[in-house]
Amino acid sequence: MALQGSMTFAAFTFFLLLTTLPHEPHASSRGSFGRNINPPVSGLCSSSVIVHGYECQEHEVTTNDGYILSVQRIPQGRGGKGSGSRTSKQPVIIQHGVLVDGVTWLLNSPEQDLPLILADNGFDVWIANSRGTRFSRRHISLDPSSPAFWNWSWDELVSYDLPAVFNYVFSQTEQKINYVGHSLGTLIALASFSEGTLVNQLNSAALLSPIAYLSHMNTALGVIAAKSFVGEVTTLFGLAEFNPKGLPVDAFLKSLCVYPGIDCYDLMTALTGKNCCLNSSTVDLFLMNEPQSTSTKNMVHLAQTVRRGVLTKFNYVRPDYNIMHYGEIFPPIYNLSNIPHDLPLFISYGGRDALSDARDVENLLDKLKFHDEDKLSVQFIEEYAHADYVMGFNAKDLVYNAVVSFFNHQVNT
Repeated sequence: MALQGSMTFAAFTFFLLLTTLPHEPHASSRGSFGRNINPPVSGLCSSSVIVHGYECQEHEVTTNDGYILSVQRIPQGRGGKGSGSRTSKQPVIIQHGVLVDGVTWLLNSPEQDLPLILADNGFDVWIANSRGTRFSRRHISLDPSSPAFWNWSWDELVSYDLPAVFNYVFSQTEQKINYVGHSLGTLIALASFSEGTLVNQLNSAALLSPIAYLSHMNTALGVIAAKSFVGEVTTLFGLAEFNPKGLPVDAFLKSLCVYPGIDCYDLMTALTGKNCCLNSSTVDLFLMNEPQSTSTKNMVHLAQTVRRGVLTKFNYVRPDYNIMHYGEIFPPIYNLSNIPHDLPLFISYGGRDALSDARDVENLLDKLKFHDEDKLSVQFIEEYAHADYVMGFNAKDLVYNAVVSFFNHQVNT
């Protein structure tokens, strides 16, 4: 079945695992080092923040396994709004999902974009960009053209990327950190919290469209795609980089549309659920900027999460490979019950989300059933689907204001 209009297969891939959405360790995953650099002409600051009258700084952070990540800092609101002592302002790290980058938080007007709303409300905002995305395609020794550059899954985002960014922000601000994640940004956060790697630096976390569990993902296209990402996919493609704009990936995605019951004419609805509140101009701007590359191994790991219904480290399938990496036949489980019960959490999910299905979120909440009652805030929005949380024109009124209030409450308690 052919696609019509501007919703290309590149767009499809974004909505598939934003939507649904290793190489060997180098030393400890806790440290990081970085430096402030002049904003590049084509950087996120100049293209999406400074143009709206906000101060924005380009930073780079190097992970302990050598990836150089781009991070943007918005230290205050427009025209100095929300200013005051920078040493006392609460920092917020904002983490995007898979196959996109930090630009996705900045596609509406300034009054509707979460990073700018937080800055205007007195927070010190840091926008993260995961390894492999356009501003984070650098390494101290590896080139993106090398398969070794792409030998990682979301386990490495848990072990390296998040700790590096947290350590850097903490070193710059000397303040405990608030966190916002969407989609994959919630998965890697929950996995990190369960292992206790960030909680000493964390003040609170807001998780939007959480995808810790994906057993009830109810989009036929997403399910077929997940079943197609078998362990041999890397050999099949001959690819380490999963580039949605590349011809091999395009051919793979087209092949999915021949399955019965798969509607590739309305991809956004087919993959994310019926989003209620997206402006067509915002979607057009999104398509100009996304999707971004990730590793094929990361896609396989996400597909494992869908197929197996449990949250584990990457499964190498072969017992000897798992033993080599983990010392046991099966990959270790991320036990979300280990998340500290007194960690302030805000969770928001939608009734029309085909990826973060309400039943899967309820499974997550069951894992948190012993959480301190006054430390867990849960919001359900019946009409919201997956993309509404990042690009919805009314997300400020329905979600972002609640996030601001939640963060402010933690500061005052």
